Amino acid sequence: MPAKARPLKLLSLNCWAGRLFPSLRDYILSENADVICLQEVLRSDTTEAEWVTYRDGHLEYQQRANLFEDMRAVLPDHDAFFCTSMRGELSADTGPVWAEFGLATFVRRGLPVIGQAMDFIHDQYRHDGWGPHPRPRNAHVVRIHDPETGKPTTIAHLHGLRREDGKHDTPERLAQAHQLVGLINRLWRPNDKLIVCGDLNLMPDSATFEILQSLGLTDLVTAGAFTGTRTSYYTKPERFADYILVSRQIDVSRFEVIRDPEVSDHCPLLLEFT
Repeated sequence: MPAKARPLKLLSLNCWAGRLFPSLRDYILSENADVICLQEVLRSDTTEAEWVTYRDGHLEYQQRANLFEDMRAVLPDHDAFFCTSMRGELSADTGPVWAEFGLATFVRRGLPVIGQAMDFIHDQYRHDGWGPHPRPRNAHVVRIHDPETGKPTTIAHLHGLRREDGKHDTPERLAQAHQLVGLINRLWRPNDKLIVCGDLNLMPDSATFEILQSLGLTDLVTAGAFTGTRTSYYTKPERFADYILVSRQIDVSRFEVIRDPEVSDHCPLLLEFT
């Protein structure tokens, strides 16, 4: 009888632009995941400062200026992909800083990336400032090969658009869902394992999930009767934002919404699968 394949581990997390960076870094390293999908990641070529300040109306908080480079440095055994959605101005002690904002995907070397696609699922790249909400959103899709099983897995990773009036369905969100399906279909083969993950910025009853069911996907957060995906750092009443959806070809050996440690205002989502 052939040996059972080692489960692969996937970690998805909106990392809150690295506001809790030391704890965030240490937690991600401790999980030693094969695929790491991070949302709210900054990268800047214009500063050597570690921290910058983001201001948006009444909001003002510190962000990690080069979170992508910080994480790439501590994950040398992973291939690193940065997918920018917009570019805007922040401030540091040394003056204004222009930074890119987007997604970061890390894939352990030894899991060959045999296809990838990145595109916008709402609006287009914004290069001259953050601008009003809802802001541009993109998604990153990778198709990886598992040498132990000889089978590919397609993983789509996104940060869904944010509106200041909540997470209810809107025409923009429904259009975003259809754009996401179209992007996934560029790479995904119907017999592949398929995973969609990220901060979707949606409530569990959103019509987006009906649209994603067209790909045969089931959400593990609601199926597992979890009560939310936000930490104590998030003070609004809506407790859902983050999801992992899987196709029937995925054999789930472990799925958790991680409550402790708290490394963001979002809970990490952890999936082990074959």
